[in-house]
Amino acid sequence: MARTQKNKATSYHLGVLKAKLAKLRRELLTPQGGSGGGGGVGFDVAKTGVARVGFVGFPSVGKSTLMTKLTGTASEVGAYEFTTLTTVPGVIQYKGAKIQILDLPGIIEGAKDGKGRGRQVIAVARTCSLIFIVLDVLKPLGDKKVIERELEGFGIRLNKKPPAISFKKKEKGGINMTSTVHLTHLDQDLVKAILSEYKIHNADIAFRCDATQDDLIDILEGNRIYIPCIYVLNKIDQISIEELDIIYKIPHSIPISSHHEWNFDDLLEKMWSYLDLVRVYTKPKGQLPDYSAPVVLKRGTCTVEDFCNSIHKALLKDFKNALVWGSSVKHNPQKVGKEHELGDEDVVQIIKKT
Repeated sequence: MARTQKNKATSYHLGVLKAKLAKLRRELLTPQGGSGGGGGVGFDVAKTGVARVGFVGFPSVGKSTLMTKLTGTASEVGAYEFTTLTTVPGVIQYKGAKIQILDLPGIIEGAKDGKGRGRQVIAVARTCSLIFIVLDVLKPLGDKKVIERELEGFGIRLNKKPPAISFKKKEKGGINMTSTVHLTHLDQDLVKAILSEYKIHNADIAFRCDATQDDLIDILEGNRIYIPCIYVLNKIDQISIEELDIIYKIPHSIPISSHHEWNFDDLLEKMWSYLDLVRVYTKPKGQLPDYSAPVVLKRGTCTVEDFCNSIHKALLKDFKNALVWGSSVKHNPQKVGKEHELGDEDVVQIIKKT
């Protein structure tokens, strides 16, 4: 497939082949009678905090040193490969939020096919809110491509958004395809061929983006997960200033030295930005806001209703309205309902029914 010239004549056959490969890979990765992936001693870690960040990388790139310096949790460090053999959890407090950090064992090429317990490692990575791919700055791009390929093979899509494709099966009527944009990678015949590989002959499918064959297959597979990712380029103490300027141009990356604790502030700030969290402060009636313990919500699920549910579900029963101070309102304070979306560092006072 890699050697096949891509043009209109071959795109149909390539699309069908990709669909067949995706189906076969899913059957391989999900053994009969089991869910596949996350089992194994030391791999299942209880989720704590408002978000989870996983360290993924080859052995001996400095994941354990970075973990120890950031969280104070002792993750075994050694001058040999595969020092960490289980998932080591730690917690970091940043901007009032409790964030869980997972130091995962080093993965090797072929991890997605089960080599070196890679399947269990990648299955834990699927549960993370953010992935740090830790790379050795002396060989970043080669390692980056290999790890991306391993994660992609296990259904993880890095720094991508789900394609705007809506898909609904029906009992009869054939394939009804609509699009709001001009499709440059797909046509009706190719879409029908890919759908027929999944034994789908009656469905409504609507494209609201210029989707590729891979995007359509991802939607049909239904087990893809979209996770933000930061490339942590470690060991910058071993390169020159000129090389560092070039390294800075790699997208979604941050150069650091875990040994010397260089550039940790920028790393944590970038982590906060990619997690996209919202801090909301509570204000009891007649008192000053409590700035010591914010309620931390994920952007997109940060309405007044979400805020109430995160404190206690019983709050909504007696909810009348809320007074909000901050960036999400025009006036300070402003009376709002439970559908109002809150902004970062807003202050909220709940008013109950009398």
